Amino acid sequence: MRLTVTGKIVALVLILGVSVGAWRYWSKIAPRAADKPTVAVPKINLPTNNLPNTSIGSGDSGFTTTGTGGCPDKTEVRLLGYAWNAQMGMHLASGGAQAQSGGSMCKHNVNFRFSRQDDNSKLQEALVTFATELSQGTAQPKKGVHFVTIMGDGGAAFIASLNEALRRIGPEYQARIVDAIGYSRGEDKFMGPAAWKNSPAASKGGVVAGVLRDGDWNIAQKWLGDNGLRTNPDEKTWDPDALNWVAANDYIDAVEKYIAGYSETRAVVRNGQRTGETKKITVNGVVTWTPGDVTLAKKKGGLVSVVSTKEYSSQMPCVVIGINKWCQANRGTVEDMILAIAEGGRQIKNNPAALKQGAKISAALYNEANAGPDYWEKYFKGTQERDATGQIVELGGSSVNDLADSMLSFGLLPGSANLVATTYAVFGDLVKAQYPELVPNFPSANEVVDSSYLSGAAKRVALPTTTIAKARPVYRPSAKQKPVLSKRVWRIQFNAGKATFTPETLKVLDQLGNQLLVAGGTVVEVHGHTDNQGDPRKSLPLSQARASAVKSWLERRAPVNFPQGRIRAFSHGEAQPLYANDSATHRALNRRVEIVLRSA
Repeated sequence: MRLTVTGKIVALVLILGVSVGAWRYWSKIAPRAADKPTVAVPKINLPTNNLPNTSIGSGDSGFTTTGTGGCPDKTEVRLLGYAWNAQMGMHLASGGAQAQSGGSMCKHNVNFRFSRQDDNSKLQEALVTFATELSQGTAQPKKGVHFVTIMGDGGAAFIASLNEALRRIGPEYQARIVDAIGYSRGEDKFMGPAAWKNSPAASKGGVVAGVLRDGDWNIAQKWLGDNGLRTNPDEKTWDPDALNWVAANDYIDAVEKYIAGYSETRAVVRNGQRTGETKKITVNGVVTWTPGDVTLAKKKGGLVSVVSTKEYSSQMPCVVIGINKWCQANRGTVEDMILAIAEGGRQIKNNPAALKQGAKISAALYNEANAGPDYWEKYFKGTQERDATGQIVELGGSSVNDLADSMLSFGLLPGSANLVATTYAVFGDLVKAQYPELVPNFPSANEVVDSSYLSGAAKRVALPTTTIAKARPVYRPSAKQKPVLSKRVWRIQFNAGKATFTPETLKVLDQLGNQLLVAGGTVVEVHGHTDNQGDPRKSLPLSQARASAVKSWLERRAPVNFPQGRIRAFSHGEAQPLYANDSATHRALNRRVEIVLRSA
């Protein structure tokens, strides 16, 4: 039996719905092993994108977003996205849900339309619907949407299921990431007791509520990996030696579980093996994002930001995803949209009045209860407030991209790494490693991340060298040493008695570099250690040379992302052994490099 066109669409949506459910709500629909060993989370080095909040251009003291009638004579472009401050430059460029005649979108020949959509399955279905009509010969489909925005660290899981559905339409209809228009810079966070922040090992046995395998869960996973700690991926058991999880329906539900003191009785395990005991566990940590963190602070408090996208500043780019076939056929329109969004971002970064206008537009578009323009402006900037217990907590924090910022994100500035591609791959690998039964594979970053549209847009604009310089991350030494965020040993092997790497080490260095790229809001300390063999007078300079070798390797790999002042090398010789130097095994463990991350 052959399906009708309508039947094909329904089938695709059903396939997509199952795939999306497996991504967003795995804990509800996927059978899980009763006992699953805890996982030593690999250290996740994120791309660095520590951007200064300054304009990339000049002459933007004024802006215009208002007008009448829109621009219906221009090419229509529809986009669905979350309620997220990282999109504020896009909203300013449009002037409202429908592009206004005086705004940047209309000036750039784009009749732009935005609608809020927080459900990932709906985002995916809209792209499938669009691609289906496109495949039927409609050059400018009226159904579905041209683009969606999501958090870039969730891109691999999102696109894996999406492209599986799109592949049934045709290989040319695959989804592509074409732009990054802003970042979460603090609003997405892992919140827990202050003791966890001060001593990460204190989190062992902790119970955290959150949307599992989602962006905020990723933050906690990276923090665990950075500190050499373990996660318990089984939501039915409790392991005293790992961080444990309670599945929440969404980021607000996670907060409400903490506020209500949610408890349940679980079987006790150690590394996946049941002990025969049970324990009543209570949620004492949360992964969430604004306004979840605000609600938690005001209603109960007692938790601090253990780590957030303020430190992992490249983890959550707001990426724009579209259908490859339409984008290729409408390259000029895609570039026009990119330029308009970048112009809006530049104005918001450069002009307080533009920020206020952007917040006003966002409030109208999102229609969030008790969240007017002042709310969106306040939590765009990020703030410190006292919670219900009187404790000072950090809340909110987002940024928007101008053209140079987006170029930096895609590695288009000389000497920069592709942060979007790195983040996509790093967190795709993380989910695949921990949940292979749910995400057995995902498209490579080379298949998905397409910088050609941004590159084309950049060629149409003369960016002064001073503008590009302002987009480069800068790390200034602080008079007061910041607290340690994480500390972990990396098995970087050197040739005996030398500061040169063994061939096997290059893969480890590449992994380290990727992890550090994501954590752009951090200063990196490289600590070199030796064993007690050989002349003790040579151990200190050898450990210094080895630490400096790691520092130099990172700086050569991506000098823009690892600029002068970000990486600092320290030597300890044989003075700080982890083990007694009484065997070849222990001596090998003492010959090590430790990576310490501090807030920038």
